[in-house]
Amino acid sequence: MNRVLVAGGAGYIGSHTVKELRKQGFEVVVFDNLSTGRREFVGDAELVVGDLENKSDVMGLFRSREISAVLHFASLIQVGESYVHPHKYYTQNLSSSLNLLEAMLEAGVKRFIFSSSAAVYGIPRSIPITEEHPLDPFNPYGQTKFFVERILQDYDRAYGLKFISLRYFNAAGADPEGRLGECHDPETHLIPNILLALLGKKERLEIFGTDFPTPDGTAVRDYIHVTDLAGAHILALRKLMAEPRSEFINLGTNKGYSVRDVVAKAEDITGRKVPIRELPRRKGDVPVLLASKDKAERLLGWRLSFSGLDSILETAWNWHRRSAR
Repeated sequence: MNRVLVAGGAGYIGSHTVKELRKQGFEVVVFDNLSTGRREFVGDAELVVGDLENKSDVMGLFRSREISAVLHFASLIQVGESYVHPHKYYTQNLSSSLNLLEAMLEAGVKRFIFSSSAAVYGIPRSIPITEEHPLDPFNPYGQTKFFVERILQDYDRAYGLKFISLRYFNAAGADPEGRLGECHDPETHLIPNILLALLGKKERLEIFGTDFPTPDGTAVRDYIHVTDLAGAHILALRKLMAEPRSEFINLGTNKGYSVRDVVAKAEDITGRKVPIRELPRRKGDVPVLLASKDKAERLLGWRLSFSGLDSILETAWNWHRRSAR
């Protein structure tokens, strides 16, 4: 049986993963409340509209369908908002995950792919960050991912639930075929904000911090194309189904670009000038975040196909131009 449940499958990373799952022959059930996801992103997969915070919605889903594994993307993701509304983040991100895990255990489903984050590491003590780096999240969003990972370890020990937690760095880009892309409201990610400014949808790009200890003073980040990210989920799922052993795995490229690097490349690709406003650093921003990809390559056989900065920006620009019409 290869029917998998994708919680949050109508969102940015979830929908790209759903598309790859369907291409590889999986039967997919998407569960999403469509608060931030888009119905049209689901494609030909089955969509069940419901809320993970409603336990009866989740239990009913598992009782009506045979599911072999779960991929969990559904969560609140805005770091800044998590500082202002920590109760909202702790309540929603933790209760939704606990409800999902309870329904899985009742149904006897014990394979789980978790959408985690580099935020579990906190301020880097060494670069590139490996999976052995100490965990010390410093914002409520990162804490929620950290807590779910701890819950998963306890559920593995107590109930035999096997998981792979994928710790993302900076997902970016868009479906090379142009069907899917990145759209959040509000938009907080650098690359879509650059493109929205180029399209006149934003007055200017705001750069937070120009005094970091980096070559040009702006923050350096590890950008990974969303299609490569989706591919890693399929590899992790196949690995977990074949060899049920829990793992934590980084997903990044071990290559960093500063904010100014990304702006310059976007201007080169589009032939347009990005209007910029420079502002002070945001609370919690760190100078450099880079991931070691060694474990993902070794354990999953993962290889990057789209994660060059040119490919990331070209696919995102193509999608944003089409969606702006």
